[in-house]
Amino acid sequence: MTSFTHSNDGTKQHIIVVGNGMVGHHFVEQLIELGGMDEYRVTVLGEEANLAYDRVHLSDYFNGASAADLALTTSQYYENHGVAFHTRSKVVVLDRQAKMLTLEGGEQLAYDKLVLATGSYPFVPPMPGHDRENTFVYRTLEDLDAIKACAQSAKTGTVVGGGLLGLEAANALKNLGLETSVVEFAPRLMPVQLDETGGALLREMIEGLGVRVLTSTATNEIVDGESANHRMNFADGSHLETDLILFSAGIRPRDELARQAKLEVGERGGIVINNQCITSDDNVYAIGECALWDGRIFGLVAPGYMMAKTVAGNLMCNAAAAFTGADMSTKLKLLGCDVGSIGDAHAASQGARCFVYQDQINQEYRKLVVSEDGKKVIGAVLVGDNSYYDTLIQYYLNGIDLPAQPQALILPASNGESVGLGVEALPATASICSCHNVTKQSIADAVAAGAMSVGDIKSATKAATGCGGCAALLKKVVDNELTALGIEVSTDICEHFPHTRQDLYTIVKVEGIRTYSELLHKHGKGHGCEICKPAVGSILASVWNDYVLAKEHIGLQDTNDRFLANMQKDGTYSVVPRIPGGEITPDKLIVIGQVAKDYNLYTKITGGQRIDLFGATLPQLPEIWKRLIDAGFETGQAYGKSVRTVKSCVGSTWCRYGVNDSVGMAIKIENRYKGLRSPHKLKFAVSGCTRECAEAQSKDIGVIATEGGWNLYVCGNGGMKPRHADLFATDLDDETLIKYIDRVLMFYVKTADRLQRTSVWMDSLEGGLEYLKEVVISDSLAICEELEEQMDHVVGTFQCEWKTTVNDEKALKTFRQFVNHDGQDENVVFVEERNQIRPATYEEKVTLIAKAG
Repeated sequence: MTSFTHSNDGTKQHIIVVGNGMVGHHFVEQLIELGGMDEYRVTVLGEEANLAYDRVHLSDYFNGASAADLALTTSQYYENHGVAFHTRSKVVVLDRQAKMLTLEGGEQLAYDKLVLATGSYPFVPPMPGHDRENTFVYRTLEDLDAIKACAQSAKTGTVVGGGLLGLEAANALKNLGLETSVVEFAPRLMPVQLDETGGALLREMIEGLGVRVLTSTATNEIVDGESANHRMNFADGSHLETDLILFSAGIRPRDELARQAKLEVGERGGIVINNQCITSDDNVYAIGECALWDGRIFGLVAPGYMMAKTVAGNLMCNAAAAFTGADMSTKLKLLGCDVGSIGDAHAASQGARCFVYQDQINQEYRKLVVSEDGKKVIGAVLVGDNSYYDTLIQYYLNGIDLPAQPQALILPASNGESVGLGVEALPATASICSCHNVTKQSIADAVAAGAMSVGDIKSATKAATGCGGCAALLKKVVDNELTALGIEVSTDICEHFPHTRQDLYTIVKVEGIRTYSELLHKHGKGHGCEICKPAVGSILASVWNDYVLAKEHIGLQDTNDRFLANMQKDGTYSVVPRIPGGEITPDKLIVIGQVAKDYNLYTKITGGQRIDLFGATLPQLPEIWKRLIDAGFETGQAYGKSVRTVKSCVGSTWCRYGVNDSVGMAIKIENRYKGLRSPHKLKFAVSGCTRECAEAQSKDIGVIATEGGWNLYVCGNGGMKPRHADLFATDLDDETLIKYIDRVLMFYVKTADRLQRTSVWMDSLEGGLEYLKEVVISDSLAICEELEEQMDHVVGTFQCEWKTTVNDEKALKTFRQFVNHDGQDENVVFVEERNQIRPATYEEKVTLIAKAG
């Protein structure tokens, strides 16, 4: 908005919020929830072009998320609640005497109460050359747009700073396909959160992913490079050449407006506030990273949210509203590596004692810091496995007495028995979601008020809608509360089967059941529904791999599976032939082009390296399939919950960086698994080197070539919640790689829930990645032979469903407009639009009839 005209309601005091980041917006939300819009009129001033967005998940912007996906609010939300808002509006003068703000464009706004939520700015070390072209910071969407643009013509990128944000930035550069380095002045990575051993292990893990790490390294200057844009000259006489430099060496509070207005600021920056977040001026508040409380700046979003809530409460005359500090513990995944830090991670407290567990083979390190009397957790460090975090943080935050053997809390589970803290043992005041300060009692109250699911709880309390790290714990608390109220927490797939999907899979396989009707008769009731029918259809296909359009199976399929093609919004269908590894001959390209031309189909090259043909009508599908089959194509199964594509780079065949034949391996993998039906769709990729051009680490199964063989990554995806895959095994030969993939996939098919992505499935396993390694690599359940045999059965019974259909007269009847006639329905008229066809509207039909006389 550009207009600064406001209604002058003399009955309401005017609050101006300077800053529309996560914390500034959260203050507005809190004030609205408390009914503050009845007493105040609110104006929000933001410097950026966008309204508030999620900086915590900023890296998702490099993984396909849009600005809209990251948005925390909309103009409609503000307008509906009477909040005036202005983007691209920088305040340059604060006149406390006149209670007046002056903006960069000269406009002036008067306030009664002022909330400064100006946040922080990235610190850029002032070495010579720091402001050269192609040097960036990592703070805003505009910063990320600039980085993406530069990366298109760059080969190498370097991050200055090895802290939390620095490693997140390094991950972004790596995702952009750059050879990435991290330069850190301190002797270890994440020096604030990790001790020496934890930092060393994190470095080892990150270097194993192909990121170069330089610690104890100071940059003296940045000058022109010989083989790259820049040359970074270091204090020890060494140097590094790089095309792009990204500074992430820490943050500094944005307190320039406070300094201009003579508000009290700290010796090293930050606007001084008291427990009510009031500055040295009673009419001015400060919240978030610009605020200094008790000599501390809080650089996480959760403390900022607590400050925002405090100010909203104070303005609504809640005398109890106060900010008295916040926990800075954190759990995150950096470059695919688990890292956790709780409380006094460095054991600096008087009398602190430590328990340490280290597994160099599996790259795990855990340190538990306890009080001198050994009764309380006062800190912890986790590297390589964060599954212990939820338990330890609750011991720490709630002062719960430790068990007789505290070391058991960080040791691997013995005989599958976990020593975790059950949610029933948590006090009512336990903080489950620190971002929104949601306690166990708040969740219990919401359940008692009628919230019956995690989704209901999220809507009612906002728990797990911040960083999302508490989602697993939240579900346990919700289930526990429902059980305590006598409400059964059902895991049944639907009302027709008193079983989970995993139960049904086992029943089908063990009892040799081959049809839905037999399963329903023996183990279900009723007639079935749209939930259990497709699920059972998928299970039957996974176990027996029969033709999905056989009479006994066709009624179980959804629309796409029923017609072996994806229905589009206009009622036509897409045709996607399989192109293993993206490798295709000129002759086959010509066939696809001719088919598209003859049937007037819209063509689109997908991210999975194949060609979609859009706009086919139902009767045209078999005709198109036959022409493609005759040219040597097969169904790409783009319509099924199955293996879709195996993306690859050109590998060692062509690329000067390739160390192995990624195309050959991609083709081998795709041809092996192309017939596998699964709980959800599966996407693979194979990269020929650690430059990762095939983006293998964002796939369900990712393979990256190394000098020693293949690195295998599992359970990533690019779905609604993008997630990087986890490193599963390294330097594998071809045979072992295939064997491990066989086992992972069949264990997933055997145990996953209905429509559960591999990433969610693995996170739901007790023990997560490590448990999966035990099952697949160590054969802890003694089922690996069975899994391999099942995969061999799938591979050996593959059939091209298009070809089977084309050769089956009965099946072809499905693709006629009339079951008993080969003719077309003349009332269905298609018109050309964007090089494709769609059904005509009523008005278009009338026009066509009139023209025809």
